[in-house]
Amino acid sequence: MSNVLRIALVDPNDRSRETLKNILVGMDTIWLEADCSRYEFFPDVIEQTAPDVGVISLDSDPEKAIDLIKRLSAAAPETAILAASEQTEGQTILRTMRAGAREFLTLPINQEDLDAALGRVSQQKFGSSEGGGRSCEVYAIAGATGGVGSTSTAVNLGCVLAEDPRNSVALLDLDLALGDADVFLDSIPDYTLADVVQNISRLDIQLLKRSLTKHSSGLYLLPRPVELHDTMAITDDSIRKVIGLLKASFTHLIIDLSKTYSGVDMAAIENATKVVLVTQLDLPCLRNVVRLMMGFDEIDGLKDKVEIVVNRAGLDAGQISLKKAKETLGRDIFALLPNDYRTMVEVRNNGVPLIVQAPKAAITQGIRELAGKLQGATTKQPQDEGDVGKASESKWKKFWPGVKA
Repeated sequence: MSNVLRIALVDPNDRSRETLKNILVGMDTIWLEADCSRYEFFPDVIEQTAPDVGVISLDSDPEKAIDLIKRLSAAAPETAILAASEQTEGQTILRTMRAGAREFLTLPINQEDLDAALGRVSQQKFGSSEGGGRSCEVYAIAGATGGVGSTSTAVNLGCVLAEDPRNSVALLDLDLALGDADVFLDSIPDYTLADVVQNISRLDIQLLKRSLTKHSSGLYLLPRPVELHDTMAITDDSIRKVIGLLKASFTHLIIDLSKTYSGVDMAAIENATKVVLVTQLDLPCLRNVVRLMMGFDEIDGLKDKVEIVVNRAGLDAGQISLKKAKETLGRDIFALLPNDYRTMVEVRNNGVPLIVQAPKAAITQGIRELAGKLQGATTKQPQDEGDVGKASESKWKKFWPGVKA
């Protein structure tokens, strides 16, 4: 698992507490274990949750807060105490630090100051700064249509990433109705995404870890629900919390999306570092890519996260040329996965990943190269302006019926 700081917060002021919570929840290397509105209840919270960090806001009652810091410093020395206040008088800061606070943060909070303070705590707890505070890379694997190989790409990408002992990798199956990531891994999970969501109100990192199925490759799986009616309980908000916990627990999260691009899928996409859009070189697929990219263009920052991956490249029958595909899409192809139908059928039917079934196959090497590119190990090739040219509105529209270029 990645080195994540578990934090408990106390602030009797509802407004400033919510502001602090929102900042902390938005950080990949932080998990907000608990928040509290009463100083007198906070020692019990610390005892029950044993967080790495306790954040105490002073302003509602500085005397009570400083006394609380002193008490916790003695009773829970393994919890680093961070004090926060709008008051910056030297005497207040001195008293707070003497009481046992590790850091003093000025409110309203400055993100850089918070990052620096938590970085120092992480370094002391986990050792080197390289080991602590590693953020999670989230790859959402999308398909231009059904049957293009997005699930096989997601599963095998996860297994390749999990080979590296420095990585901890989870796969979340968001094809809620027909997902089959568990089939690819020949797994019979004890728990599914539905079980996790049903316990969302008391969900924490430890409960989530116990709900995952670990494959022999090292990949952790959270599969789709077994019963169709259980999918109704999975909402945009619940999936955001599940993803937040997974991001806090792993260095890499692979999300296998459905082909519906529902609110749940879009919630996952907005949390992604990269969106891998898997397609083939045929007319229906490329038409769908154009349509999707038109929609993604309307969402701030999303278009730049999307990378187009061509699967089954080299399949001769009726394929559109790569040059023509580039011209139509108006952007480069991020990666090519070679056609190897026989191997992929064996992999799926045997429930064995490519790295085990066919470690030297071209498709396996293609997945390794994709993993390397996503992690920045391989420099992305620049666009060939002669072949592709600049992306323009007319290039999107010419593939869409009823719209004039």
